[in-house]
Amino acid sequence: MKSARPAHRCTECGYTAAKWVGRCPECQTWGTIQEVGAVGSPLRAVSAGPVSAKARPIAQVELAGARAVPTGIAEFDRVLGGGLVPGAVLLVAGEPGVGKSTLLLEVAHRVAERNGPTLVVSGEESAAQVRLRAERIGALHDELYLAAETELSAVLSHVEDVNPSLLVLDSVQTVRSPAVDGTDGGATQVRAVASALSAVAKARGMTTILVGHVTKDGAIAGPRALEHLVDVVISFDGERHSTLRMVRATKNRFGPADEIGCFEIGDSGVVGVPDPSHLFVSRRSSPVPGSCVTVTMEGSRPLLAEVQALVATAGGGSPRRAVSGLDPARVAMVNAVVERRGGVKLADADIFAASVGGVRIVEPAADLALALAIASAAKDRPLPHGVIALGEVGLSGEIRRVGGTGRRLAEAARQGYTAALVPEDSGPAPAGMRLIEVPDLGTALTRLW
Repeated sequence: MKSARPAHRCTECGYTAAKWVGRCPECQTWGTIQEVGAVGSPLRAVSAGPVSAKARPIAQVELAGARAVPTGIAEFDRVLGGGLVPGAVLLVAGEPGVGKSTLLLEVAHRVAERNGPTLVVSGEESAAQVRLRAERIGALHDELYLAAETELSAVLSHVEDVNPSLLVLDSVQTVRSPAVDGTDGGATQVRAVASALSAVAKARGMTTILVGHVTKDGAIAGPRALEHLVDVVISFDGERHSTLRMVRATKNRFGPADEIGCFEIGDSGVVGVPDPSHLFVSRRSSPVPGSCVTVTMEGSRPLLAEVQALVATAGGGSPRRAVSGLDPARVAMVNAVVERRGGVKLADADIFAASVGGVRIVEPAADLALALAIASAAKDRPLPHGVIALGEVGLSGEIRRVGGTGRRLAEAARQGYTAALVPEDSGPAPAGMRLIEVPDLGTALTRLW
């Protein structure tokens, strides 16, 4: 008989290969193929076994266990789809120092006030350090328990003693399981810890929030299977030089996966911003050249955002193109359309384009605003006061419609804007707003000036 040959498995996606390779053929990740021993032969037949619960008609399945419980933080509940679901496992990832621990400590405090005991386990800081942060943000409560552990068995013991309704583990990469081989924070350890905590959370009906690290390119550190194990994946991001923080749900089994929550970080902690449009629009007494306001959609929330452009004479050599907060490829395309279809000479000029407030705008709805900002900067003529622009710009110069135009215009009208440049057939205008329908970029520039 032939001896069983050792197999090799990718620690990121689980792909199995007969021999070692440097790069996984499935997920294209380098250095993740490890030898796992011989693979047994698959079962030829599987017999019927016991079931955990008898199958019932779908209309008789109870909904109480899947209803979300609000945390009291409106922006966080908005991202989750209403609140925390009992037994759900959440993964919150973000760069170091962005404010993840501060926000989740406030969430634990609110849940302790409403629903009873909550447990925060820190594997990165001591209990005294977390206590200092809690005092600073006013998150002290008798039902909020705190522990500093790095062993999975110790974490489970704390769960047995406290019996919390919410467990916050900061972070999952710092906790290890002695029963599993592998380096601390490695893919094997992270997968084992997350699987064990997920099983405990489902069995006890305990909501669990796992804090995760991110890599240099912004991806969640650890195996890709970690995102499949949890129910909700939330990214917490923001610029270090800005106080604005954004929470996005990239996966949500209990609600929408495209919502966004806005927070502002300060000395008193992380505070929700229910109306963040003013953060992305400059406040000035009179219009200036090279500036145009548009309305972006983040999930179901319309947000006003300002696009700025500067066109300057090149100092020699190749003209410069610098972009901040926008898609560089899209900016280059709009530059070409403005020059070719709008009749604005830009080939020998330095062009700088940016968004206001650190917000990142990637949707095509901002194309028309960007084109008008570039043309305004090149002509040194400001746009009229109280005007916004919505529309996607095509390579032939046509202006295409975008989704959610009604909600975008309603938000602009609520903020005091009185006129909007929009594509044709964009629907009725909100009260107090005049719509200027333009079929192409040339018409938009003509109607504007």
